[in-house]
Amino acid sequence: MTDAASTPAVERPGYRFYVLAVLIFVYMLNFLDRQIIGILAAPLKAEFGLSDSQFGLLGGIAFASVYSTLAIPLAWLADRFSRVWIMTGALAVWSGFTALCGAAGGFGQLFLCRMGVGVGEAGGVAPAYSLIADYFPPRQRARALAAFAFGIPLGTAAGTLVGGLLAANYGWRTSFIVVGLIGLLFAPLLRLTVRDPKRGGTDAVKTEAQVAALAAAPAGSDRVGKIAAQIMLGVGGGALALAALIRFAGLALGNPLVFAFGGLLAGVIGVIYLASIAHVLLVYGGLLGLLGRLNPLRFFQGIAPALAVAFSTSSSSGTLPVSIECARKNLGVSEGVAGFVLPVGATINMDGTAIYQGVLALFIAQAFGIDLSAGQYAMIILTATLASIGTAGIPGAGLIMLGLVLTAAGLPLEGVALIAGIDRILDMARTTVNVAGDLMTTTLVGRSEQELDRAVYDSSNKE
Repeated sequence: MTDAASTPAVERPGYRFYVLAVLIFVYMLNFLDRQIIGILAAPLKAEFGLSDSQFGLLGGIAFASVYSTLAIPLAWLADRFSRVWIMTGALAVWSGFTALCGAAGGFGQLFLCRMGVGVGEAGGVAPAYSLIADYFPPRQRARALAAFAFGIPLGTAAGTLVGGLLAANYGWRTSFIVVGLIGLLFAPLLRLTVRDPKRGGTDAVKTEAQVAALAAAPAGSDRVGKIAAQIMLGVGGGALALAALIRFAGLALGNPLVFAFGGLLAGVIGVIYLASIAHVLLVYGGLLGLLGRLNPLRFFQGIAPALAVAFSTSSSSGTLPVSIECARKNLGVSEGVAGFVLPVGATINMDGTAIYQGVLALFIAQAFGIDLSAGQYAMIILTATLASIGTAGIPGAGLIMLGLVLTAAGLPLEGVALIAGIDRILDMARTTVNVAGDLMTTTLVGRSEQELDRAVYDSSNKE
C-alpha cells in the first residue's frame, strides 16, 4: 500500500494527539520487549545453563546487530510505502517472537527468537518519526517528538515492573508470552485507527528563493547519510584510539596499589573526561569544518547553554528544550530541522555513552586481571556502539546498558559495582558529549538542506 491511497492529513487536534498516544504506547512496547530479556536473566541462565558470554550474545549479536542492520532498509521502505502498515507488521513480528521466547527449549531457539525481535523492532521507530512529522506542524513537532521519546522510560520501567512481577508469580515463560500477547492484540488497533497522512502536508511552503537555492545546490552534497556515516566512524575510531591508549601507553588502571589508595577511580574519571573533551573538540569540530565549512568556535559558543544544562542534569531528554532553542537562536537552524533532528538524536545518538562503555569495559578487564584478546576488543567496540543506540536519554541508563557490553565480551558483571559509586560523575560527561553530538548533527543537516542562517551562525552575540 503506497501513499497514493493514504488519507489526507487530519487537522483535528484531538485526533493528532490520539495518534501520538498510540505511537507512544507502541514505543513503550518496543522498549518493554527490548529490556525484558535483562530482567529475566537469572531464571534464563538457571533454566538453560547459560554462561555470561552466551547471555551477552542474546542481547548483542542476536538483537542489536540485526536491529541496527535492518533499521535503514526498513526506514527506506517507510519512505515509499504505508508507514502504518509497516509499523503494524513490525509490532506483530517483534511481539510474536517475544511470545515465542516463552516456548524456547534451549539457547539456540532463544537466540533465533531474539533475532526475530530485533527484525521487528528495526521497523518500529523510523515510521513513527515520519508519522509525527506529518501529523504535527513545525511549531508543534518538537514537543510531539519529545513526548514520543517518553515511551523509552515508560517501557524501561514497565519491563522491570511487569516482567519482574510475572516472573516472580508465574515464571519467566509467562512473562514473555504475556508481554508478546499485549503487542499482538494492540497491532490491529494501530492498523484500524491510525491513518497515513499526506507526506509533507504540515510543512511550510518554501519561498521561490529557497526553492532556487535548493535547485542550485550540488546534487548529493553533504547528505544526511554521509553525515551519519562520519559520526559512526568517529565513534568507532575514538573507541579504537582509547583502547590503544590504555593498552599500549601504560595506563594500567587496574594496578592494585593504585586501587588501594582510591586513585584508580580518579584515573577512570580522568580518562573518560579527557576522551570526552577530545571527542567533542576533534571529531565534532572536525566534522563541522570539513563537511559543513563552518567555524567550530562559533558552534561551541552557541551551544554552551545546552552543554551546561546537560552537564548538570545528566539527561539528554531533559536538555532537549534548551538544545532546540540554542539550535534555532544561536546556530540559525530552521525550526523544522531542529524540531525533528534533535529529538531523534536524543533517542539514538549516544556517542558519549559508547565512549563510556568502551573505556569502562577495558577498566573492568584490567581490574579483574583479564588479558583481553583481539576478538574481545572487537566485541567491546561493536557492542558499545550498538548498545549506545538503544540507551535511554535519562540519568543512569548507560550503567544499565554496560552489563550488555560486559556479558558480550565475557567480562564479569560484578565489575559494574566498581564504578556504580562514580557513575553520576561519569554520566555528566557522557551526556554532555551526547548533546553536543546531537547539536552538531542538527547543524550539519541544516547546512546540507539549506536550512541554516549563516548570519545567525556567524554572529558573535550568542544568547
